[in-house]
Amino acid sequence: MVNFCSPRQSLNKAFLKVNPVGNEVNHFVQNLLALLGNIQESESEEFHKNLISDFLKKSYYDSRYFINTKARYDLVIHTGKDSSSAVGVILEFKSLTNKTEMPTVQQLNGKALQQLLLYFLQERVTQKNFEIKHLLITNCYEWFVFDAHEFERCFTNDKVLVKAFEAFMAGGLTGTRTDFFYQDIAKPAIAAVLDQIKFTYFDIRDYNVFLSSADPKNALEVIDLYKFFSPDHLLKLPFANDSNSLNKPFYNELLHIIGLTEIKEGGKKVIGRKKEGDRHRGSLIENAIHQLDSLDKISQLRKPEEFGENDPERLFNVALRLAITWINRVLFLKLLEAQLIKYHRGDQAFSFLNLTKVKNYDDLNSLFFDVLAREQGQRNATVKELFANVPYLNSSLFELTDIEQQTIVISNLRNEGLSIFGATVLADSQGKRRSGELNGLEYLFAFLNAYDFSSDGSEDGQEDSEKLINASVLGLIFEKINGYKDGSFSVRATSRLEDRHSKRPS
Repeated sequence: MVNFCSPRQSLNKAFLKVNPVGNEVNHFVQNLLALLGNIQESESEEFHKNLISDFLKKSYYDSRYFINTKARYDLVIHTGKDSSSAVGVILEFKSLTNKTEMPTVQQLNGKALQQLLLYFLQERVTQKNFEIKHLLITNCYEWFVFDAHEFERCFTNDKVLVKAFEAFMAGGLTGTRTDFFYQDIAKPAIAAVLDQIKFTYFDIRDYNVFLSSADPKNALEVIDLYKFFSPDHLLKLPFANDSNSLNKPFYNELLHIIGLTEIKEGGKKVIGRKKEGDRHRGSLIENAIHQLDSLDKISQLRKPEEFGENDPERLFNVALRLAITWINRVLFLKLLEAQLIKYHRGDQAFSFLNLTKVKNYDDLNSLFFDVLAREQGQRNATVKELFANVPYLNSSLFELTDIEQQTIVISNLRNEGLSIFGATVLADSQGKRRSGELNGLEYLFAFLNAYDFSSDGSEDGQEDSEKLINASVLGLIFEKINGYKDGSFSVRATSRLEDRHSKRPS
């Protein structure tokens, strides 16, 4: 049984939806054409190894990830900029004339795979390298690519094989030459799991037709190959739409608008309230704390002990929960607005999250509860006209929460100024990064408008992919910010509160 797939099938499904930068794809295509043009069937393994090394460096890796030989390994890609970083990818080369050692799809268990297994065990078992991502065999045209997880599953977990490898490396077996390892240890170990090993196989000559075609469908084939060779895939780097990654600029500025920051404590990243000198009344949390304190809402909590041991802790934790509820609603509405505009082919009449229609926090509260929480026929005349294109949402997200009923709603917030984040995405009329101060609500809307929420994850090239925000990216942001619910977030956040019961936040 043969278990191989195409490059497209091997790519992370979320990565398939990441929009590549068009110029980078064109750059990749030119390098690939140069590679194909320089391959000479009569040339040596060393000649072709250098071609592949140059191709990878010029296409993506140069100055970012170190590529060179290591010990007896033909070529490796390191996980960092120099040779001191861990090996992430191991490549085994064969010349185009070496038909016996190069595997085929039908005859995988040849010398090349046996060599690759030795190098993997040397890295994984001897060197204790846990950062290996992929292992490759190539003759420049044909490529056999194995995810390191496959080698881990099939070989590292084979205690008999690992014991034999360690004995071989220690010189404790009858044979000491590598050919002994290949034939007497590696070959039977591979044969035992041959029908289980999954790999990717392709021949880059098959992509010639796609490289010279103007058909958009063929362009997708090239993009798949571009993604496959990229460090994002081969080194398994995080990417924008990956469920294990964040759009960090968006995330950090959003925290600033909320009134939070992320710092390292004890080797871990934790979210907490900004330091006293860095706080701004216009952030959601500080604005809410001020109103909660002014209206003496903490004393009216039914179960105050759930929010901390003293009033300063309770003020922060209630404000935190309120701010997260409000920002979750706003981000959800931004996605909804983007999809409405996209569905109606860019008609801005379907835009509703702006200062023209939502001038202040009172209007935003009305949008939550007088518009989205009510069917069209139940809305009053004013909001019905202003928000005629906003649908009714039968969602608990737009019902008053228990904590809102006990304390305040967003309409209680004041229109306060908020200093613009130092690394803001906002630009002035000259294209320079904005500075100064904005009204908190105006800042929030301008910040959200700087990003594209309309992407559905199509795979066409897009120049500004770092500005794309979709549901999967927001899902991870919600998960991180909402982390206070399991206690870990709240404890860290409240530990930085000063015992200032009688003082209001600045």
